[in-house]
Amino acid sequence: MVVIVNYGLGNLRSVLMKFHRLKIEARISDSPEDVARADKLVLPGVGSFGAGMKNLRERGLVEALRHAVLARGVPILGICLGMQLFTERSEEGEGAGLGFIQGATRRFDFSRTPEKLRIPHIGWNKVERRGDSVLFTDIDPALRYYFVHSYAVFPDRPADVAAWCDYGQRFAAAVEQGNVRGVQFHPEKSHHHGLQMLKNFAECA
Repeated sequence: MVVIVNYGLGNLRSVLMKFHRLKIEARISDSPEDVARADKLVLPGVGSFGAGMKNLRERGLVEALRHAVLARGVPILGICLGMQLFTERSEEGEGAGLGFIQGATRRFDFSRTPEKLRIPHIGWNKVERRGDSVLFTDIDPALRYYFVHSYAVFPDRPADVAAWCDYGQRFAAAVEQGNVRGVQFHPEKSHHHGLQMLKNFAECA
């Protein structure tokens, strides 16, 4: 069972419908008990880092997630804000993140670039894969993904980056560290290859 974590932020129904389209058993839940028992976890999200962590704390989900991911080794996929919450800290809000990925979430800074790019980064962009992440199995490397974000993840360890993206500056488009995987883009909005990515996650060990 894939549990999609409901913490009051994000396009949960869209993600759920994609799993159902793939004939994969999934449900939305805000229950710490469901999180603790899940076979796989998905943490979507659209919004701010501070609000995200606040909502997780208020629902008793921070410790449930940490126990499931760190103690039980449950595979987890973070999407957009969900991936950002994996980091240790963010410029966007006070307080710590979940700490699954060493590094920080920072706002795009174009002060040293000649291009006048808009924030948020909205639209289709290509990614540069690094290594052989299970997320990208059977997906053409030339395909683009749909992004909507003003902040990005900058891991301390390059080995945790599964794919890079360039939008005025280089940032992590995807991360993978053990059972922790995240994508800054929206696979649920990225056509058939986004569906394939969700399938790859659901089938991974």
